[in-house]
Amino acid sequence: MPTPVIVGAARTAIGRSFKGTLVNTPPETLITTVLPEVIRRSGIDPADLDDVIVAESHYGGGDLARYAADATGMQHVPGQSVNRHCAGSLTAIGNASAQIGSGMERAIIAGGVQSLSMTPLVNWRIPGPELKFEERWMPPTHVETPDAPAKDMSITVGWNTAQSYGITREEMDAWAVRSHQRAIAAIDAGTFIDEIIPLKVELPDGSIIDFSVDEQPRRDTTAEKLAGLKVLHPEIEGFSITAGNASGTNDACAAVAVVDRDYATGAGLSVMATVRAWASVGVAPRDTGLGAVKVIAKVLDRAGLTPSDVALWEINEAFASVPIAAAKEYGLDEELVNYSGSGCSLGHPIAASGARMVTTLVHELQRRGGGIGVAAMCAGGGQGGAVVVEV
Repeated sequence: MPTPVIVGAARTAIGRSFKGTLVNTPPETLITTVLPEVIRRSGIDPADLDDVIVAESHYGGGDLARYAADATGMQHVPGQSVNRHCAGSLTAIGNASAQIGSGMERAIIAGGVQSLSMTPLVNWRIPGPELKFEERWMPPTHVETPDAPAKDMSITVGWNTAQSYGITREEMDAWAVRSHQRAIAAIDAGTFIDEIIPLKVELPDGSIIDFSVDEQPRRDTTAEKLAGLKVLHPEIEGFSITAGNASGTNDACAAVAVVDRDYATGAGLSVMATVRAWASVGVAPRDTGLGAVKVIAKVLDRAGLTPSDVALWEINEAFASVPIAAAKEYGLDEELVNYSGSGCSLGHPIAASGARMVTTLVHELQRRGGGIGVAAMCAGGGQGGAVVVEV
């Protein structure tokens, strides 16, 4: 069977939603910037591109993948948009790899885009005799229960995961501080330069800048500062989730080029990594954070690997409790997990995060001379997604 390989991977820098550099940049601009640049970096002839698969979340319809193909002069390329919330772009990469592996396609761009700054707000009509549209509404990801609110992931993901594994606030705060320290160290070392596409952005004052540095990591984050933050639900006894040990709200886009290895060889393309396996799982909504834990076992089994075979891990910090739980479950060396930061520091641009993780993983494995990498994350409604790559 054909072997899916990655021949290009890139992303924008990650902005802070609502008050950051990308606050006025729509998702259409993000994806139409990233798509042609990933094609250029990969060396794929645009005429050979079979499809574009883009994850999106919270936009309520449309098809950004097809929009991007059309807007960048590739009307011959169809476009498929997928939604698995946080794990959406990992699913996009898995779907692209499946298409390549089946022999049906030979070159696909897969990724995700998120602009929470530009997400439409919808008002839900309050049931009753009067037509009152007062409550902000989002499409529900699951049947809501008291221990799994549909709109409050600090309980559904952060707190429930911490409870399941006996994770303390001190552990979560320490993980978050290290996440910021690693992200700042990576920025200072120029680690992300090769993977970030500089984006020209017009600021509210009319000036134009090249946006090329992730803007959420904080140099001044300390354990003492995080310990001083108020918990998000003081009415819940022992509640330990704060804004400091949770991910941010963010804007960004990321994508990878997946092709058949034989096509790459024939076209003279440089192979960055082989896609070894991909997987998704479902769990009870109250256990959403554990989706990242459970999917690791499934994807490693599909790849014929054990945790000890993995050189580097990207386990998204939707909340710090999630990678801590995975590290505890599999006895992982924490030095190999989120080695250049993750959601707590870099941010979590929901639909783009999975492709961002794979992009960072592939580039870092190349710097280290190769090895197996795993990207895993939980996803809204009680899901998990993962991808295994080998450099």
